[in-house]
Amino acid sequence: MTPIRALWLGDSGLTIELPAPDPAQLLAFAAAIDARIAEGLLPGAIETLPGLRSVTLYFDPNRADPDPWVESLLALAAGAPPVADLGQDWTIPVCCDNEFAPDLAALAASKSVSTETILAEFLAATVSVRMLGFLPGFAYMGDVPPLCRAPKRATPRSQVPAGSLAVAGANCALYPWDSPGGWNLIGRTPITLFDAQQSERPCLLAPGDRVTWRRVDRVEFEQMRLSPSHPD
Repeated sequence: MTPIRALWLGDSGLTIELPAPDPAQLLAFAAAIDARIAEGLLPGAIETLPGLRSVTLYFDPNRADPDPWVESLLALAAGAPPVADLGQDWTIPVCCDNEFAPDLAALAASKSVSTETILAEFLAATVSVRMLGFLPGFAYMGDVPPLCRAPKRATPRSQVPAGSLAVAGANCALYPWDSPGGWNLIGRTPITLFDAQQSERPCLLAPGDRVTWRRVDRVEFEQMRLSPSHPD
């Protein structure tokens, strides 16, 4: 079996890589490291960043002596206890009108089902935030129901509108900004996903959070867009 690996990330980071993706283990591991940081057991450590198969620990190279941490972190990664109720629960509104879902019809056709069948399957599922990446506030979420999965587009779009709900493989995401993107667009949310003025938590979603969906029509979408509020 491939061992858990420790990889130095320059002089201010240490990545612990698991042999295979295991979201529950990774989030439990990151939470265990965060607890040690809070208890002052890793002097100079700053924060953790969970990925899809690794957790990176960032530290201040002028204050930390990270070499002695490696062995204990490897052991912690192998046996991090489960964390109960890690993260928050969100219900996020999405509108799936044709204008907001340009890839929905092709996705449904590829599965030989109707667009409503795809949406019913997708919107009934609860997904978990695995990691943040690509853009500030861009949350990789899984697992998407098998019927709703699709590969990335062969040709990425040069501009994807902020709030777009997209799927790629077993993952889904909400684009927090107008940006290029190659995922399949099946809806849009009117809520703000990244707010730099919220210094404590600028990203709405965080690893470990759980997301359910609430379908809204265009009228409600516009009302929420013009009068933004925090989702449940």
